[in-house]
Amino acid sequence: MASLEELRTTRLQKLNLLRKAGMDPYPAKVPRSFCLADARKYFADYEVVVVDAGKGVGANAGKSVSLCGRIMAIRGQGAILFLVLDDGRSTFQAVIKKDVLDEKLFHLFTETVDIGDILSVTGTLFKTNRGEQSISVTSWTMAAKSLLPLPEKWHGLTDPDEKFRKRYLDFIMDAEVRDIFYKKAKYWEVVRTIMKEEGFLEVETPTLEVTTGGAEATPFKTHHEDYDMDVFLRISVGELWQKRLMAGGFPKTFEIGRVYRNEGSSPEHLQEFTNLEFYWSYADYNDGMDLVVKMYRRLAMEVFGTTRFTYKEHTFDLADEWKKVDYAEEIKKQTGIDIHGAKDAEIQKKLESLKVKYDGTNRERLVDTLWKYCRKNISGPAFLVNHPVLVAPLAKSVIDAQGRSTQTVQMFQPIIAGSEIGRGYSELNDPEDQQRRFDEQKKLLESGDTEAMMPDTEFVEMLEHGMPPTCGYGFGERLFAVLSNKTLREVTMFPLMKGKV
Repeated sequence: MASLEELRTTRLQKLNLLRKAGMDPYPAKVPRSFCLADARKYFADYEVVVVDAGKGVGANAGKSVSLCGRIMAIRGQGAILFLVLDDGRSTFQAVIKKDVLDEKLFHLFTETVDIGDILSVTGTLFKTNRGEQSISVTSWTMAAKSLLPLPEKWHGLTDPDEKFRKRYLDFIMDAEVRDIFYKKAKYWEVVRTIMKEEGFLEVETPTLEVTTGGAEATPFKTHHEDYDMDVFLRISVGELWQKRLMAGGFPKTFEIGRVYRNEGSSPEHLQEFTNLEFYWSYADYNDGMDLVVKMYRRLAMEVFGTTRFTYKEHTFDLADEWKKVDYAEEIKKQTGIDIHGAKDAEIQKKLESLKVKYDGTNRERLVDTLWKYCRKNISGPAFLVNHPVLVAPLAKSVIDAQGRSTQTVQMFQPIIAGSEIGRGYSELNDPEDQQRRFDEQKKLLESGDTEAMMPDTEFVEMLEHGMPPTCGYGFGERLFAVLSNKTLREVTMFPLMKGKV
């Protein structure tokens, strides 16, 4: 079996043959009448058929057309060859006959063309005896000569690292992988349509921030040379900025944008991803939950054509009733731990007995880790509610029947297939309460918790001017991954890869 370098050398020789024959192997433009999908769609208009000893019945029957695509297969030998062309959205068969094609072009084809080359073929459309829509080639030209072979057809790229590192080859060889990203584009298109139909204004907020806010995550840090100061890539889609817009009189806003978090990778976590966040003045978390159910169900139907899905060991139907799961009650039911009364040492002991790894020993991390163990057992759809204040520094407290603040907040998270698929609040707009919570987060930062939220004094100042009651919500690609039954890495076109050593 020839080595990769030997195959490349052979193809370089074919490249030179093309040039000697006067054919540019990398032209700026080649003949193309329409894409391959349209060739199938309009086939009858151009098809050559024999009718009462005459030819053609369509408006353009027998008219010459030009089609382009990558050669995915070549079969036949001698005087007739069959090619499979693929342009990324459809395939089409090209038939090359020695008695139809100019003899010099026929021999140039057999001497220089390989599977993987991108070709433009010109000819007439017809059906083979087997009924296959085809083009009878009368001329051809190279669109791009490939110097390296495609992966073996039946196995494709088997190394997971190579699949992501050479993503373009994965796309060439697997139409289903390509289709994921057409669906993903549709997913965000539907999200944007829903937001606009609901009266939300699309906005753009900074991606470089002096202090990060809106989530608990370790940020990426860089340096602004002109201002000579450190800045951070945002970890949320402008949460604290969109709240400033609420204060400024914009009633409903949303943004779809990239987010960066300098944390570990897993099937559910990447360092760079796309999220949506919306903010809705004079609405609370109950209004937010109603809109999220409506949005998720519509997304499922318009993008996937169903509301029923399977992800890993979970099966769920978004059309079902969305039950509410109490944060503390669920943890107690699954682990026996009362998070409102248990000491930190008790929680640590429970985590160790469950063989759950945890980072840090501050109470927020311990409680959050205990919950993450429990959520894996919930298929949903459901809303997680009544989170402890400690894990939600930007949410309003739940008020009891006597009008007193409780230990819980007005926060909600959809739980689907054992994962948190979004997060929303009745946003905290009490400046004194917000300052106290920022102070707590500052203590966590000073103790070494890199995921704690950075205090933002200018944000508190904004609250002192007054921000109306507001519901905020964010979600992103994790929902798409779950509905596709894929990992986040699989639904990312070009995931970050470690450099090769």
